Amino acid sequence: MTSLPPNPIARCARPSLGAVRFALLPTLAAVMLALSAPSGLAMQALPPVPEPAENPITEGKRVLGKILFWDEQLSSDNTMACGTCHIPAAGGADPRITAHPGPDGLFGTGDDVVGSAGVIRSDVNNAYLPDASFDLDVQVTGRAAPSFFSMTQYAPELFWDGRAGDQFIDPQFGNVSIATGGALESQAVGPIVSSAEMGHDGRTWNEVIAKLEQVTPLRMATNVPPDMTAALAIDADYPALFDEAFGDSAITAERIGFAIATYERTLLPDQTPWDLYEAGDLGAMTPGQIAGLTLLTDSTVCFNCHQPPMFTDNLFWNIGLRPASDDTGRMAVTGDPADNGRFKTPSLRNSGLRPAMMHVGWLTDVQDVIDFYNAPAFPLTGVGDHTQYTADQTGIPTGIPGFFANYQNINMPVMGPGGQPFQGDVIDFISNALTDPRVAAESFPFDRPTLNSELVPGNPELLGPGSPGTGGIEPIMIAVTPLTTNNPDFKLGLGHALGGSSAWLALALGAAAPGTTFKGGVPLAIDATQLLITLLLPLPGGAAGDGFLTVLGDIEDNPAAVGLELFAQWFVQDAAATGGLAATPGVRWPIL
Repeated sequence: MTSLPPNPIARCARPSLGAVRFALLPTLAAVMLALSAPSGLAMQALPPVPEPAENPITEGKRVLGKILFWDEQLSSDNTMACGTCHIPAAGGADPRITAHPGPDGLFGTGDDVVGSAGVIRSDVNNAYLPDASFDLDVQVTGRAAPSFFSMTQYAPELFWDGRAGDQFIDPQFGNVSIATGGALESQAVGPIVSSAEMGHDGRTWNEVIAKLEQVTPLRMATNVPPDMTAALAIDADYPALFDEAFGDSAITAERIGFAIATYERTLLPDQTPWDLYEAGDLGAMTPGQIAGLTLLTDSTVCFNCHQPPMFTDNLFWNIGLRPASDDTGRMAVTGDPADNGRFKTPSLRNSGLRPAMMHVGWLTDVQDVIDFYNAPAFPLTGVGDHTQYTADQTGIPTGIPGFFANYQNINMPVMGPGGQPFQGDVIDFISNALTDPRVAAESFPFDRPTLNSELVPGNPELLGPGSPGTGGIEPIMIAVTPLTTNNPDFKLGLGHALGGSSAWLALALGAAAPGTTFKGGVPLAIDATQLLITLLLPLPGGAAGDGFLTVLGDIEDNPAAVGLELFAQWFVQDAAATGGLAATPGVRWPIL
């Protein structure tokens, strides 16, 4: 985003003016025009969403894709749906603000970024495994989740670095499923087997498919929208849903990608005030929003990259948010040094709803983005300590080959030269005039169920305090998987215990009264009179805090158990602990 200096030519990345003056003179007017009004700028309606010939849109695939997208059972621990990181009311991005330590692996340093929380790391057997950065806490992606309303239907490559390409390769069998136009399918299948986002180390498609063949769709979801409810009333399991969508009940990775991509192709946020205004409703935008649009069109080069009507060019640029050495971006995909630190231009649509902007995530709103674009070059800092890292920064395209506007001349003033609001009107236009009210309200087709992970109190819910052992270290209860019947992926973990010792897992049908203790002060969270079972398990390791283990289970379908509650607590044999036992907090599950 930039207002023009008195001499637009001075902003072009080029040799000295004298060396090229003769060649520039015949095209001077064209260059100035390109900088003041982006080449090819056209205010027009969004074109029809393209459909690959191999995967045309059908209602059966759309509703199956919607169910898959919002089903937390698609993950390996029942905690993550595709939609967990892509909430409509957050502009299709992740409303959770979580930190990734960046390339130095240290939290609280300058290379940290905001990412999306995924799953606790687990090994090839789906047992918890301490991670070098996140230990036994959830892993966080190294980039903020991009919006899945960012005109993804039209993009030839997806993800911030474009690694989900136009050609969709069946991840299960390796054949070409879609020759061109399959970026949505390519993107859809990636997170499901990612060990950080939804899977475990070495998760296979055979595991994913076997699970979908068993579970009840949306078992943990509530407030399920009518179209999903109607589909599930007819086809109550995934094989039946796949039969309705594809003509037979076979579940494959290709079909999972086809269904999710079909759903995403129907999520077109094309009823913004700007869309209505351009269609002839001159009252759809406020005077301030119209002024903001005029400023962006006539006084900035923002639309050179954020090209209407998509408000993105679907290309990759390095705008200098961080040193390219921190994240090489597009170069890691193409191998081309010219792509060092380049990332996809996000659409401005619905950006007013997003709590985390750009791939770094620490830009929090449109004002924050403007402050960054107004920032000076490193090591100088501007408003909010923003700085631009210029070493690999690309220029702003002008529409004239070889000519780029210089980010260092960007200046979006608070007030315009005539005393009218500049930033305020621009912010109003981007934040409000480009927001589809159906997205903000999560109304059809952007409606969704409530996820189990959004419930308060949570399911599972931790109860009461624990007590420390050797070295003052308190063992931790790793209880994130909801307890559902008909679940092949139930697991419960223990961490930070005394290695080489033994642990007891106690399961009961009731909770102890708050403050209950035994053995001279060991906190007790479970009701010992309703004890079901205790398991004595050896702990690996040989030092304080390095003992961890996981109990895995395939919970059979038992309708009679639904609605009951189960409680559990770990106790670790530890001579240094009160009563010789270190304890975790308890956990409570309502059985779903």
